[in-house]
Amino acid sequence: MNYTEIITFAIQSLHANKLRSALTLLGIVVGVFSIIAVMTAVRVLQNSIESGLSVLGTHTFQIQKFPVMASHTEWRKAQKRKDITYEQALQLKEKMTLAEFVAIEVWGGPRVVQYGGLKTNPNVTIAGEEPEGLLANNWTIAEGRGFSSNDLTYTAPVAILGADVAKKIFPRGGAIGAEVRVGNDKYEVIGVFEPLGSVLGGSQDNFVAIPITTFLEKYGKNRSVNIMIKAKSAAVYDDCIEEARNTLRTLRKVPPAEKDDFEIFSNESVIRTFNELTKYVKLGVSVISFIALIAAGVGIMNIMLVSVTERTKEIGIRKAVGATKRNILAQFVFEAIVICELGGIIGIVLGIIGGNIAAVVFSMPGVFPIDWAIIGVLITSLVGIIFGVYPAWKAANLDPIDALRYE
Repeated sequence: MNYTEIITFAIQSLHANKLRSALTLLGIVVGVFSIIAVMTAVRVLQNSIESGLSVLGTHTFQIQKFPVMASHTEWRKAQKRKDITYEQALQLKEKMTLAEFVAIEVWGGPRVVQYGGLKTNPNVTIAGEEPEGLLANNWTIAEGRGFSSNDLTYTAPVAILGADVAKKIFPRGGAIGAEVRVGNDKYEVIGVFEPLGSVLGGSQDNFVAIPITTFLEKYGKNRSVNIMIKAKSAAVYDDCIEEARNTLRTLRKVPPAEKDDFEIFSNESVIRTFNELTKYVKLGVSVISFIALIAAGVGIMNIMLVSVTERTKEIGIRKAVGATKRNILAQFVFEAIVICELGGIIGIVLGIIGGNIAAVVFSMPGVFPIDWAIIGVLITSLVGIIFGVYPAWKAANLDPIDALRYE
C-alpha cells in the first residue's frame, strides 16, 4: 500500500461512518475555531491600534497627566494629580538640551463647526497647538499653511481644519480664507490637514486646530497640557526621556521617593502596553482551546478503537494478503490525521471569518493570520498522531488468524 491508497482508505472509512466522523470533527473544529477566531480578532485590533497610535513622529514621546491605557481605578487616581500647566511646559521647553524641539498642545471640545448653512455634528474636538505640534503629531497640511510664531504671539483667531470637518462644511472646497464658527467663536481658515484615517472605527480627522495661546485665552488656562518632545537622535532618545522626566519632576516638586505624577508614552510604549493587556486574553484562550483539543483527541482515540474493533476481520484479511504491521499502522494513523486535518481546516476557515467580523464592525482592514493558520494545522496534525497511535498500534498487532475468526 502506498500513501495515496492509505489516504483513500482513510477517507472511505470516514465517509462510511458520517455521524461518528461528524461528531469527532466537531470537537476539533470548536477547539481550533476558538483559538484562531480570537487570535485573528486580536491581530485585527492590534494592526488598527498600531497604525492609529503611531501618531507621534520618530524619536518622539509625549508627557501628559493621564495614562493612555489604564484601568478605571488607575484613571481615578490620575484625576487627583495636579494639572501640567502651560507655564511648567514652557519652563521645561527652555531647559531641554537633548531635544530637537518641544511642542505643547491642549485639547478641548466638543463643538459644532459651521459655515453658512452647513454645520458638523456637535462632536468636533479643538486642539490648541504650537507650530512644532504639527510635526510632533505627524500632521500634514493638504492646502493652505500651518501656524507661525506670529499666530501664537498675537493670539490670532485662525484655524486649520481636519479632513472630515473640511469635507462636511466645504464639500466643494474653497475652505482657505473662509470664516468659520467653532461654537460661538469665529476663526479664519488658514489650512486643511491631510486625512489621518480611523482607529477602531473612530475618525481621527474630526477636529480643528488653533494656536495654543488663542485656545487658552478663549477657553481658559485652568487645564492640563500635553508636551511632545522629539530627541535630537535615536542615540540620545532614552537620555532625552530621562532629562525630561527629571526636569519636570523638579518643576512639579515631586519628592525623590514618590512616583511620577505624570505619564510618559511613545508609540512603542503604547503598543507594548496593548500587547501586555492582550497577552492574558491569548493565554486564556490558548488554555481553553488546548483543553478542547485534548477532549477532541480523546474522542478520536475512542472512536478509532471502536473502528479497530468493528474492522477486525478487515484487518485480518489485509494481513492475510500481505499487509505489514507498518501498512496497518500507517492506515489508522492517517485516518486519525485526516479527521484532525479536516476539522482543523474547517476550524481555521471559520475562525478567520469570525475573527474578521471585528474588522467589519469597526471598519478596519481584515487580516489573514498565516502564522496562526500554520500553527493550527500543525496542532491538529499533532493531535491526530498522538491520539491515533495507540488504536493504530493495537490494529497493527492483531493476530491475522484471530482476526479472521472474529465475528
